[in-house]
Amino acid sequence: MAAHTPEQTTAGTHAKKRRCAEAALRYIDPGSVLGVGTGSTVGYFIAALAARPGLIRAAVSSSTATTALLRSAGIDVFDLNDVGTVHLYIDGADQATRARHLIKGGGGALTREKIVAAAAERFVCIIDDGKLVDTLGSFPLPLEVIPMARTLVTRALAARGGRAEWRRDFLTDNGNQIIDVQGLPLADPPALERELDTLTGVVTVGLFALRPADVLLVGTATGVETI
Repeated sequence: MAAHTPEQTTAGTHAKKRRCAEAALRYIDPGSVLGVGTGSTVGYFIAALAARPGLIRAAVSSSTATTALLRSAGIDVFDLNDVGTVHLYIDGADQATRARHLIKGGGGALTREKIVAAAAERFVCIIDDGKLVDTLGSFPLPLEVIPMARTLVTRALAARGGRAEWRRDFLTDNGNQIIDVQGLPLADPPALERELDTLTGVVTVGLFALRPADVLLVGTATGVETI
């Protein structure tokens, strides 16, 4: 059997992302205010949403990049403070398990993503099957930190066996910095999320386990798996 070329692999991944993004449309209540996350798969979702004008009343966005995409698609964007509860939040992930635990933050929007997820009654996560894993951790875990606490947090992570790397020349939409860490034990994601949340200087941990996705839509070569 011939090996797939990089172009074929890339095209296949794009098709998987598009499938799960389009499948997420069926979870939307017409006329609602929708929470929208950040990332490449969410870009496909916004394109699908733009093809259905009038499906939603407006959106709450998790990043300035997503806000720009939504507005370019003709979708109004509200401040979460003016909305209160969001009925549905759609977002991607960098890694996910069948327990619907996630690592997020590769794009640096983890804090606002976690805020909108916390405000949402239901969280539908959309990924391609290359991001579905048995155990989280091969993708570095992002932590948003207050800039003056970066080395303090790095030392605390090292004491726990973590290998932390500062994401240089990058600031979040909140004006903070990102540390990406590998080597931490991730057999119990909720426990690790609780522990890292207590570190002074940490704004947000990129583990979404205490509030996992309610539904995981996984784009595959043949369709969409619902978990």
